[in-house]
Amino acid sequence: MLPYQTLEEAAFALGRNLTLAERLWYNYSAQKSDFLLYSHNTLFMILLFSLVPLPCAFMELSQSKRMAKFKIQPNIKRSFSDMFNCYKHVMKMFAFLLGPLQFVSFPAIKWVGIHTSLPLPSLWEVLSQLLVYFLIEDYASYWFHRLLHTKWGYDKIHYMHHEYLASFGFTALYAHWAEILIFGIPTSLGPVMVPCHMIALYLWTSFRLVEAIDAHNGFEFPWSPTKFIPFFVGAEYHDYHHYVGGQSRSNFASVFTYCDFIYGTNKGYRHRKQAHEKLKGK
Repeated sequence: MLPYQTLEEAAFALGRNLTLAERLWYNYSAQKSDFLLYSHNTLFMILLFSLVPLPCAFMELSQSKRMAKFKIQPNIKRSFSDMFNCYKHVMKMFAFLLGPLQFVSFPAIKWVGIHTSLPLPSLWEVLSQLLVYFLIEDYASYWFHRLLHTKWGYDKIHYMHHEYLASFGFTALYAHWAEILIFGIPTSLGPVMVPCHMIALYLWTSFRLVEAIDAHNGFEFPWSPTKFIPFFVGAEYHDYHHYVGGQSRSNFASVFTYCDFIYGTNKGYRHRKQAHEKLKGK
């Protein structure tokens, strides 16, 4: 909760007029506790998870011939029942795991220095933090993902995420409860190492979730803006990992592909892609 009773008091404390963004944040957050503001993260995730996969889900269910050419595994069709059962599983995770986790993690969030106060960070500061978070999460997730593809890790935990050999948006969070906790570690590392404003935390969890949905959506669109991001994973790259299944030793990256390249875990994918390009050229 902000320690100011009025906008004028906040402006006096800062020694300047508040920016538009700061006035909006003040009006929204001044009477809300930090815990309530932190709990918004779960609400935003539920909203994004419910809405972002829908366009590709509609394309899948409509079986549009126009969009079929963009489907990565066109021979596998998903029904409404498949998608709804997947969605229900994830909603249970939100209700019984991620929601309660908000309560127990709040003291740690406060302790590391994530705050709701004024002034707001600059756009440059937020963008810099998000880049650092993505890089930290990507590197840590790569090794956690490889660990889950050991025999014990796969048989006991990761098998559930691979039940769908052709992924769709809602499978982004379809996983064993232990896997949700495991991958929560790299997602939290960035904000723990580089504390931020609550707004930056909202953006980080939102962007990371949207990226995960994009990587699992089952469609590869040539006009996707992510095509312009260097070393970005994308749906076609990650879909190969699901296509191979439990035996996969390739494409472990979550956001950027550089770890797979450095450690040689994209060779199977590259060979298959090269063979596919040769067949197309004939």
